[in-house]
Amino acid sequence: MLRLETENGWWLVTHPDHAHLSGAFAERWGNERFQRPEPREQVLRGIARHDDGWMARDASPQITRQGKPSAFSIEFVGKYSGFEEIDLVDFLAVRDSAVRGIAAEDPYAALLISMHTYNLLNERSDKSTIAPAQLPLMVQFLESQMEFQASLRKQIAADARFTREQVSDSILFDHFRLLQALDYLSLLTCVDFRQPAHLLHALPTRDGRHSPIHVRSAAPLHFILTPYPFPETPSRFYFPARQVKGKIFSSSEELRNAIAAAPKETLCVTVSGS
Repeated sequence: MLRLETENGWWLVTHPDHAHLSGAFAERWGNERFQRPEPREQVLRGIARHDDGWMARDASPQITRQGKPSAFSIEFVGKYSGFEEIDLVDFLAVRDSAVRGIAAEDPYAALLISMHTYNLLNERSDKSTIAPAQLPLMVQFLESQMEFQASLRKQIAADARFTREQVSDSILFDHFRLLQALDYLSLLTCVDFRQPAHLLHALPTRDGRHSPIHVRSAAPLHFILTPYPFPETPSRFYFPARQVKGKIFSSSEELRNAIAAAPKETLCVTVSGS
């Protein structure tokens, strides 16, 4: 889950709902400056479903050692850490299922998700929070992802639906970067990040170049993007969340009961140009 602290508790968003918000951003992505992704169906599917593997885990939420909901929170923005708080074997299984679960349906989408997973754990994670005895598990996982990516690349290269350009390294990396950028924009939204940020990667523009996109908070759940990548400004996006009362829980069962008692509500994030 993802958590946003309130005066008397937390807003909680599931990983799949966070990913669906990323997909909503992707559906509207592109204007006179920024390219729309193609092949559109496969790229949008990869972005919107990159966290499907978390569905079962989020259905049975846990607490941290401090009694907080175990979730991505504002202190993790810009880094991927906290491995000491999780079961690494279970975590890697979740990450793997997010890739392999969609592979039979859409190898193109699965490749983008695997590239995202590999980058997240290889280049953006704080491995100092992993117990030394468990580091080989991470190494083995990353190697298996590279092997799986090679098999997925062969599948999509042989698929007549895609042009040679659409399966080229340059285009695949552009789509991977877009997934990461919109995943990050959704993460910033779900924790209502208030500090200046940027969307991780320079993204493709219609003139064949790549442009970084800067983010700043204008108000609660209102971000200004520069340059602006959507057709209309402002644009509003909606996502579900539950507001639980209490910041510290004595057990995971107490947290789950609090979530069950909290109705699902709809939050809105506004994104506008400078």
